[in-house]
Amino acid sequence: MSVPLLDLAAQYREVGEEMETAVLEVLRSGRYIKGEKMVAMERALAEYCGVEHAVACASGTDALLLALMALDVGPGDEVITTPYTFFATAGSISRLGAKPVFVDIEPATYNIDPGQVAGAVTERTRAIIPVHLYGQCAEMEPILELAARKNLAVIEDAAQAVGAVSREKKAGSMGVMGCFSFFPSKNLGACGDGGFITTGRDDLAELLTVLREHGAQPKYYHRLVGINSRMDALQAAVILVKLPHLERWHRGRRKNAAYYSRALEGLPLALPLVREGNQSVFNQYVIRTPRRDELKEYLTKKGIGTEIYYPVPLHLQQCYERLGYRRGDFPESESAALQTLALPIYPQLSEEQLDEVAGAIREFFGR
Repeated sequence: MSVPLLDLAAQYREVGEEMETAVLEVLRSGRYIKGEKMVAMERALAEYCGVEHAVACASGTDALLLALMALDVGPGDEVITTPYTFFATAGSISRLGAKPVFVDIEPATYNIDPGQVAGAVTERTRAIIPVHLYGQCAEMEPILELAARKNLAVIEDAAQAVGAVSREKKAGSMGVMGCFSFFPSKNLGACGDGGFITTGRDDLAELLTVLREHGAQPKYYHRLVGINSRMDALQAAVILVKLPHLERWHRGRRKNAAYYSRALEGLPLALPLVREGNQSVFNQYVIRTPRRDELKEYLTKKGIGTEIYYPVPLHLQQCYERLGYRRGDFPESESAALQTLALPIYPQLSEEQLDEVAGAIREFFGR
């Protein structure tokens, strides 16, 4: 039985009729950028995330960029983050002429190690970007306490964690801003690119709305240099359809994760750990083994989709050679890059498909 890593067509079969109606409404309106759909989406997302404001933009990458721009981060500044994340986290820092400063991860959760953040702070540090990787919030309390003492901003990279909870607080509601992605593979995905930024501050929300439109306020009068990061009304319409289903889909992902954790128990694998007080949304279900590459090849031959998030930590990427990091500087990130593998976890998986994946893994390990 073939089991894809992600099957968006299966999701479409659940909500496709609603999506088509919503998209057709936008097409007939003749209003394709921003508009009523986007405004309604922003309000719904703010309520869902438990914040005052949600500001839509063109991508999750732009969400990070706009958040840093709103804080006036630029040349000479440093921003602390993790090297074990998608490139956009650090790339957004670099695009503004600032310097990404990396801190290693916890081996069990793959999130930034809060105990190492303080040692990376210098007089040039302006912000900290913890990443809520794989759908689980990073340990935020010590990071927020440090930031308060040092007068630093905390921007949550919550691209993989919409709806995740840490000590009863939603992702995106803990830092000064939270950054989200609507990339189609996300738990709440559009039919193309899109993103949004959460904040509890009125001044930042207003600034972000100006920055996303070339810094113009009013139109054609530019008090700032911004970027073009307007959101398509079509994507907003899709998100408005999907959002009411999101918690049900999260429950499906957690159910599938629980199945895997039972079915794979006892194998020579490290299984995902969800910290006490956290509620993961399992954007990915990631297992770990020194035989990762062999296992991936075996599953591929069986028709089972997998993915490696991420094969090269950012400090070892060619474009960051200038930062002076070396192999061995962040051993937990480097080890995770060599050993982790994501399995299919989307909520539309059938029991037969779950059995197929787990059975193939047990078979690989001779069980």
